[in-house]
Amino acid sequence: MVEKIPYDEFGMFHENAGEYGLPFVTQPTVRREFISVSSDRHLSALVWGNSEPEFVFLHGGAQNAHTWDTVMLALQRSGVCIDLPGHGHSDSGTQPTATDLPLQTNAADIAAVITKLAPNASVIVGMSLGGLTSLALLRDHSQLVRSLVLIDITPGVNAEKAKAIVDFVNGPATFPSFDELLQRTVEFNPTRSVSSLRRGILHNALQQEDGTWVWRHRRDDGPALPEVDGERLTLDPSSLWDTISATTIPLMLVRGMRPQSVVSDDDENELRRRSPHAVVERITDAGHSVQGDTPVELAQLLLQFSN
Repeated sequence: MVEKIPYDEFGMFHENAGEYGLPFVTQPTVRREFISVSSDRHLSALVWGNSEPEFVFLHGGAQNAHTWDTVMLALQRSGVCIDLPGHGHSDSGTQPTATDLPLQTNAADIAAVITKLAPNASVIVGMSLGGLTSLALLRDHSQLVRSLVLIDITPGVNAEKAKAIVDFVNGPATFPSFDELLQRTVEFNPTRSVSSLRRGILHNALQQEDGTWVWRHRRDDGPALPEVDGERLTLDPSSLWDTISATTIPLMLVRGMRPQSVVSDDDENELRRRSPHAVVERITDAGHSVQGDTPVELAQLLLQFSN
């Protein structure tokens, strides 16, 4: 008899709050929405609050919208956290036809969701692959991006900087047990608590009928072109430096300073050169996944940036 591990995606918020000392008087108002982006595909998003969303969050590759849960609890603002194509509860993207997949098609899909759920959002927040997607969104759908926060990502990312992340994402396709999946995740995420990683896995993996576990996110097979979070790009992300040079909207880079970060001093300096008005925040205790390592500090920075 296979032991099924129960999962309630809205039943763990009290754990997030308790771990970071946040008040938890009542269950937050959160709902899941599905938005059609083509005749046969839907993207999914978590909508926080009942008022018009102020923030839009785009997670990194191999993650999902729940990566922002603690940030949203600390932020106490309305927002939309979107599952990127092929992640979480969203359908996969279209077949490769554009010049810089998945960024161009990701951006088009995300634009459709924002138009439907958060057309007047004041801040777009993108982490890693979500950050590059947000730059493509700014390039292709600039009317939707009023200000932008990049979480530990710049167009200077390359395979060498992202190697540890890619190695984790491109690991085993299946795991015999939850404990083995958790053990591997702990090994690759030394800055995170086991309890937070356990929640993350429950949000980001599925238990099969035979008891084995698989990731929710799409896995791309074959030889890698330039990669970000395991996603193969057919265009070098460095082309997005021009998007940063051209924009005049408020821009902030939040950079983790632990070794897991994929942002170098050269990347930071290039961003400052391309966008002299940009704000750069360094977080000493965070690695690449700032929202997972220091979610309350990140929420405070977002509030300061948005005011």
